Amino acid sequence: MTAVRPDLAPKQAADALVFPPGFVWGAATAAYQVEGAASEDGRTPSIWDTFSHTPGKVHNGDTGDIAGDHYHRYRSDVALMKELGLGAYRFSISWSRVQPTGRGPAVERGLDFYRKLVDELLEAGIQPVATLYHWDLPQELEDAGGWPERATAERFADYAAIMAGALGDRVGTWTTLNEPWCSAYLGYASGVHAPGRTDPGASLQAAHHLNLAHGRAIEALRASIPASAQTSVTLNLHQVRPLSDAPGDVDAARRIDAVGNRVFTGPMLHGAYPEDLIADTKHLVDWSKLVHDGDLATISRPIDVLGINYYAPTLVTDPSGGGAESNSHAHGDSAHSPWPGSEHVAFHKAEGKPVTAMDWSVDPDGLHALLLDTAREFPNTPLMVTENGAAFDDYVSPEGRVEDPERIAYLHGHIDAVRRAIADGADVRGYFLWSLMDNFEWAYGYSKRFGMVYVDYATQTRIPKASARWYSDVISRHGLPQA
Repeated sequence: MTAVRPDLAPKQAADALVFPPGFVWGAATAAYQVEGAASEDGRTPSIWDTFSHTPGKVHNGDTGDIAGDHYHRYRSDVALMKELGLGAYRFSISWSRVQPTGRGPAVERGLDFYRKLVDELLEAGIQPVATLYHWDLPQELEDAGGWPERATAERFADYAAIMAGALGDRVGTWTTLNEPWCSAYLGYASGVHAPGRTDPGASLQAAHHLNLAHGRAIEALRASIPASAQTSVTLNLHQVRPLSDAPGDVDAARRIDAVGNRVFTGPMLHGAYPEDLIADTKHLVDWSKLVHDGDLATISRPIDVLGINYYAPTLVTDPSGGGAESNSHAHGDSAHSPWPGSEHVAFHKAEGKPVTAMDWSVDPDGLHALLLDTAREFPNTPLMVTENGAAFDDYVSPEGRVEDPERIAYLHGHIDAVRRAIADGADVRGYFLWSLMDNFEWAYGYSKRFGMVYVDYATQTRIPKASARWYSDVISRHGLPQA
């Protein structure tokens, strides 16, 4: 496979708003954010159940106990996906729903839900894309030490083998982890996500064991799934830019790139941790003891697709060099830094750019640059945009409609950025809008709406927003309407 598409010359792509044949259009969700049924059919608490039920951790005391009730409404949700024309649905599996303690045999009732969901998708002509881990570690494994413990990676391999055995004949694309940056750093360094710990050293241990879990899972999947099935990982790669050319700002960008991006892409795709990352963080963790013989060979098992999640660029300065004060818009405010080893870095929004309800800068050029940079660094790895979208302050009009022109503009700009990246040589195979429906937005609870489908949580009524109809039109024409 190559990152340059010989069938799509740059001039052809520049003159057309269509996408290459076979390009996949989808939407994504995550189990804890949409499923609900938190204690049904054998499911036990995950770290997000515990965290959301801890006073003061989640806005308004919201929890994912019911969420979008997708567990009970998956058939009508799939029918809506079909109506909108989705080619693929990216969902995650609740580990504690199928393996309640994170150990031992699976609960068949839990597996049955995912079997039925996948069958429903296939009957509707929608490709199922299964993510094994979207942040919901079984609480029992956290009680045993969580991701900072090496044993958790071994338990994850066992879980991957269970899922491969249950769904390997029907799921064509498997993703091991979603955004391990968030799991490691927001969960164990800043504490703004579950399990809410604030130990920078433990967060780096977690990052390594998440990498190891990814490699072990690839091994487990490949032992069971057909050769034609694809394996992947999804990373929220940061499009890091220094705010100026000052040496301090440039070095700040290097440090954030190391701890945010290359801590994962280095071992996964190059087979080694970057030397500058090790030097930057040696006061927090002893890498020579953390990384065992054979770990890097396991972590770097080949994958078929690299998933990229993008929402906004990451602009940084070195405040000791006269930069502006920190603006932690990208991941929420915290007394603790989610960037171990890079504590003295200030973060900024792009000047003159509109922002979303999350206060994140709207910058499609960042996605274009990120895709090209990634394609150049990993020319033999096809890419997929596995999350991209925006939260805005949506509401239902008296006529029962949800008009969201800001989201349509956001999507148009970012989908066009994908098109331009393909024209410039990036091998991008698909785009998944985040999110299919409004959902439990982690520490923000239900206060932020990312969905193209509005959810009235009191009644669980689904109302496709204007953006859903717009995206449906994009799918049907396999390209963008003229602006």
